[in-house]
Amino acid sequence: MSGAHDRMIARAAREIAPGMVVNLGIGLPTRVIGHIPADFPVCLHTENGLSGIGPTLPYEAADRNLIDAGGAYVSTIPGSAFFDSATSFALVRTGRLDLTMLGAFEVAANGDLANWKIPGRFTPGAGGGIELAQKARRVIVLTTHTDRAGNPKLVSRCTLPLTAAGCVARVLTEMAVIDVTPQGFALREIAEGLDPATVAAATGAPLSLPEGEIPTF
Repeated sequence: MSGAHDRMIARAAREIAPGMVVNLGIGLPTRVIGHIPADFPVCLHTENGLSGIGPTLPYEAADRNLIDAGGAYVSTIPGSAFFDSATSFALVRTGRLDLTMLGAFEVAANGDLANWKIPGRFTPGAGGGIELAQKARRVIVLTTHTDRAGNPKLVSRCTLPLTAAGCVARVLTEMAVIDVTPQGFALREIAEGLDPATVAAATGAPLSLPEGEIPTF
């Protein structure tokens, strides 16, 4: 992983406040756990039936019965709890998640999220992403700013099948921190070494800029 991506993930960890119940989605979000201090008071949830998740472990040190929803080997901490999928999704559906971080193929300027299917490619299904996106109190997307072909992932309107409509509050990429506002995308922070024009050029929708100096990460 590049230094830019590692800084993005470290910045994402700062979105988590003490006492939160947080779900870290498959892909980049699962790496956020590596930037959470061991004594930080947060309850991490995975939809396959575990709350109170400890650090991700390498294969040789793992209990291979303990995985998160993305298949990574995780550990337990004092207070960890195991439950079935019905109970896990009851926690999601009843709004008990303060925050979920999800990956994305596209995010629209109105907060629509597409993250489960690219037509013509195999997908195992939408999984729990639909309910996480709809029911968490706050949804943050953690993604690269463009796809492998250089096409923007932040767009005026999603062209891929939606996961949920109007759900995204904030997008964190290796280039910037961008909020979804009633007026569209708004730049809040920028990666060190970049300028607003570069971020705007890589964004497929209008991007409003703050007045004055833009914080960096």
